[in-house]
Amino acid sequence: MGVSPAPDAAPSSPWPALAIVLVGAFMAVLDTFIVLVAAPAIQADLHASAADIQLIMAGYQLTYALALITGARLGDRYGRRRLFVLGMTLFTLASVGCAMAPGPGGLIAARLVQGLTAAAMFPQVFAMIQVLVPAAQRPKAFGALGAVIGLATVVGQLLGGVLLSAGLAPLSAELFGSAWRSIFWVNVPIGLATVALALVRVPESRAPEARRLDLPGAVVLTVALFLLVVPLVEGRAYGWPLWTWLSLAGSALAFAAFGLVERRVAASGGAPLVHPGLLRRRPFAVGATLVVVAYAGINSFFLILSLTLQDGLGLDALGAGLLYTPLAVAFFVASVAAGRLAGFGRRVLQAGALTGGLGYAVTIVLVAVAGTGLTAWALTPGLVLVGVGNGLLVTPLLNAVLGHAGPTEVGMASGVLSTCQQVGGAVGVAVVGVLYYSALGGAARHDVGAYGHALISAVAVNLALAAAISALLPLLPRITAPRSPAPAGN
Repeated sequence: MGVSPAPDAAPSSPWPALAIVLVGAFMAVLDTFIVLVAAPAIQADLHASAADIQLIMAGYQLTYALALITGARLGDRYGRRRLFVLGMTLFTLASVGCAMAPGPGGLIAARLVQGLTAAAMFPQVFAMIQVLVPAAQRPKAFGALGAVIGLATVVGQLLGGVLLSAGLAPLSAELFGSAWRSIFWVNVPIGLATVALALVRVPESRAPEARRLDLPGAVVLTVALFLLVVPLVEGRAYGWPLWTWLSLAGSALAFAAFGLVERRVAASGGAPLVHPGLLRRRPFAVGATLVVVAYAGINSFFLILSLTLQDGLGLDALGAGLLYTPLAVAFFVASVAAGRLAGFGRRVLQAGALTGGLGYAVTIVLVAVAGTGLTAWALTPGLVLVGVGNGLLVTPLLNAVLGHAGPTEVGMASGVLSTCQQVGGAVGVAVVGVLYYSALGGAARHDVGAYGHALISAVAVNLALAAAISALLPLLPRITAPRSPAPAGN
């Protein structure tokens, strides 16, 4: 049985280093959501078209999803701290490019670069947890990661709302030329500080016997993901034209070709980008499927909730962000608790799926009962239950899936897992978004009854996804509490 390769100059405590790299994870997720709030201001200031705004928002997610696995493998070969620092440095520079963009084209280009750089740093966080943190403490570490990811989704909308609020917008405009530019400038001091701390406090680590990157596999996988993600991200905005369906069909063929390439590389003694044996391993395959389904539910729920709050109930971005606060607090507390409840194994995951499902069911009932009298804060009980459920589910699930990766597979597995999060989120947003808008029909903004009806229709899919997770969980091998000797110095 292998052990994780020891990092260079391993610290007596992994928590300072972990706290530093978690900042990178926070920023990568934050920049997915903070732009949603600023989109109207960007469109007005830059005279951008609807297609430009779609690319500004979706371009980041696209390049981020395409490069995650490659970024993880580069960390295995050249050093995880090195890739993290390089990714954070370039992410910070790309944020400057976003903040100083003179027009839509420049902002789109900078956002594409931002996504690539986020893909370089984010999967290193998963790998570093496996390498730096003793097995017995990893549930706590993944609990912290889950809490950071959950908070970033909410803080992105809340922070964007604060920076663009009536109170701060004039000051932001005076300092930066336009209020929306402040959402990118905030990345710069945080990014610079994180790079400096990472160079001092985060030890370097590499995969044992890491070999050169599988370039044919990287190219074919990039094509496959491109054909899959682009229509999922762009399809709804363009009305699902023929090219989106042809692209999805082509992605299936490209993924089949990727499997053939990887088997050939493995058979020749090379180092495939994703080893076929990892995906054939039931614990990892089932766990990765669960991650896809879980993030399909999480991301789509945030989308339809934001649309309902702002377009249906008339809240501004700040008000909508504030309503997410109970959900964020519940997610954070449950994520931390999940790390401490690791000894209960799969029962924690099942409790999370059931609690999240209950939250969706409560939301449906509350909206149906309220009818045209629905208010935003009436949704709070359901949001709290959804936050608790996701916190109990996501954090131990990440630990359980990566726990089945061997020492030479940590980077590979973290890249696959990160990609599953992005693809699952894109699939959920595409499918649930279509159902939401179909139920909404041609309703006018602030038509509370119509938006409530659309919310019920869409949340029913989230409820079905929670039920699917509960049904899949018994296929996941029993999770036992990990044991490892305490690291020296503790």
